[in-house]
Amino acid sequence: MEYLAYISVGFVGMQVVNVLLNLIFSQKLKDGSRLASEVTVSILIPARNEQENIGGLLDAFDSIGSSCIEILVYDDQSDDQTASIVRSRMEVNPKIRLLEAEKLPEGWLGKNRACHELAKAAQGEYLLFIDADVRLKKAMIADALRYMKDKQLALLSIFPHQQQVTLGEKVTVPIMNYILLSLLPLVLVRVSPFSSHAAANGQFMLFNAEVYRRIRPHEIFKGSAVEDIAISRYYKKRRLRIACIAGEKRVTCRMYEGYRQALNGFTKNVFMFFGNQPLVALLFWMLAVLGVVPVAYTFGSYLYLYLIAVVFVQAAISRVGGQNILLNVVLLPAQLFFLLQVIVNALLAKRRKGLLWKGRNIYPQ
Repeated sequence: MEYLAYISVGFVGMQVVNVLLNLIFSQKLKDGSRLASEVTVSILIPARNEQENIGGLLDAFDSIGSSCIEILVYDDQSDDQTASIVRSRMEVNPKIRLLEAEKLPEGWLGKNRACHELAKAAQGEYLLFIDADVRLKKAMIADALRYMKDKQLALLSIFPHQQQVTLGEKVTVPIMNYILLSLLPLVLVRVSPFSSHAAANGQFMLFNAEVYRRIRPHEIFKGSAVEDIAISRYYKKRRLRIACIAGEKRVTCRMYEGYRQALNGFTKNVFMFFGNQPLVALLFWMLAVLGVVPVAYTFGSYLYLYLIAVVFVQAAISRVGGQNILLNVVLLPAQLFFLLQVIVNALLAKRRKGLLWKGRNIYPQ
């Protein structure tokens, strides 16, 4: 029991160090307005059944600035009004263009194919892939471009500020930041040479187009359900400079609408946070939830210090991610229960090779 106690204390100590590094070395974007006429960017939007989101996103681009030369939307065989909404926006904004999918080729997942085709059609010096449920403030793109150029990056990814409306979202969505920011100081994504120090979020990925076209990463990872993380690790293995930023409030997203949708969404990608190792995911959960038992048994009167560290970790993660600190501390037990449910669901989906996402199986037979 004493041995387990020391492991548990070490685990929480590691989390404390990582979140402190994320607090201290917070990465901020600077004003990039001077680049508005110097570089060109193509905004690329893969869309499947996005009638609730696509119009609002396109409307926000009415005055996006001169650096944006085109906005390409790839309609991935939607069976709702996505395509017609895009066409209506094309009438008022000449920068918008619609690409429509044919039959999905064997071995491809839909979003990866959409991103690949969008990149082939794009003309910009930079390629910005964003999801239809993301919203950007006008200066955001110029500032991101400046960061790309200043740091000489091949890829910049931003974890959006997640909007949480229902209780189900507040219980589920913060678990992403809990895993990411307690395991990885994001500054290491940029400065470390190791591919294990890689992270990305497909909701906002800004590529140097020349490098992208040479590598064609979405084609390489055409069958990956978590292509964003796979691409970031591949770039680092190729010694290409990348960066990942969290807590940028000018990039917002309502990731999931409710508990059930979040459960399905996290199920498809949870293991990639742990190097695609289910056992590591289980060990992480056990230490986060059950670690208090051997600590209480072994150290007794010092248990309060352990609990203070646990609360600090959650509060610091919430601060970095721009989320409600008090609410996340109170909901931490429920969030960790949700994580167990996600891990179990992911194990079952992996075993039966079946998980539907937007009407398609992401584990092709």
